[in-house]
Amino acid sequence: MITPHEFSAFAASRRSTRDFLPTPVDPALIDDILTDAMTAPSWSNLRSFMVGVATGERRDRLSHEILRRWDVVARARSGGIRGILALLFKPWAWPISDYNLVRPYPKELAPRGRKIGAELYQVLGVARDDTAGRDAQTASNYKFFGAPVEIFLFAHKGLGVYSVSDASLFAQNLMLSAHARGLGTCAQGSVALWSKAVRREFKLPRSYKLAYGIALGYPSDHPVNHYGAERLPISDIVVDGV
Repeated sequence: MITPHEFSAFAASRRSTRDFLPTPVDPALIDDILTDAMTAPSWSNLRSFMVGVATGERRDRLSHEILRRWDVVARARSGGIRGILALLFKPWAWPISDYNLVRPYPKELAPRGRKIGAELYQVLGVARDDTAGRDAQTASNYKFFGAPVEIFLFAHKGLGVYSVSDASLFAQNLMLSAHARGLGTCAQGSVALWSKAVRREFKLPRSYKLAYGIALGYPSDHPVNHYGAERLPISDIVVDGV
């Protein structure tokens, strides 16, 4: 049994990994991590989610398909009218997700997002006005940051927010289990922007919607993997009674 202090230190030591080694992950180890993840609590024990594990050729196909869609979108953003027209005539590249992922951050939360974005790009050496550098860093999301494994989480549409909650509880256990085994992870909402491309790779019931992905693998020594986002004090989230 670990002590409270040991757990606090372990939980605080986890970081999102954004640069991975190409070292393969043993399939048996992936199964162990998924088994640990299944110990997470679930709404009425429904386990209202499914998981797609992409390795090897499937992983590479998915990265290629998402990257070529991103390339069309990136050129549309920077190519003026011609770029927009090119996107209009390539509907296969339109970022259509199962959930509404493209939305502005609420005004009271936006400063947190801007802060972490600025800090991350500083670590990566990408200047604010470096459009090409920022696009290249976005593209690295679709290379799964070099991770040899990408895990996709699908939530049952029949339970709405409760299915996504189930999937997220599962994901937290998964990421902590991976961390305990010396692996890194990064939750990726960005890979869910083109859900059709992902769904083609898995035998999935139509009742399940793609929520997000998780990159999994062994962390490199890149400085970005040592970056630690600010943890808010609990006073910022605990509300007073009326």
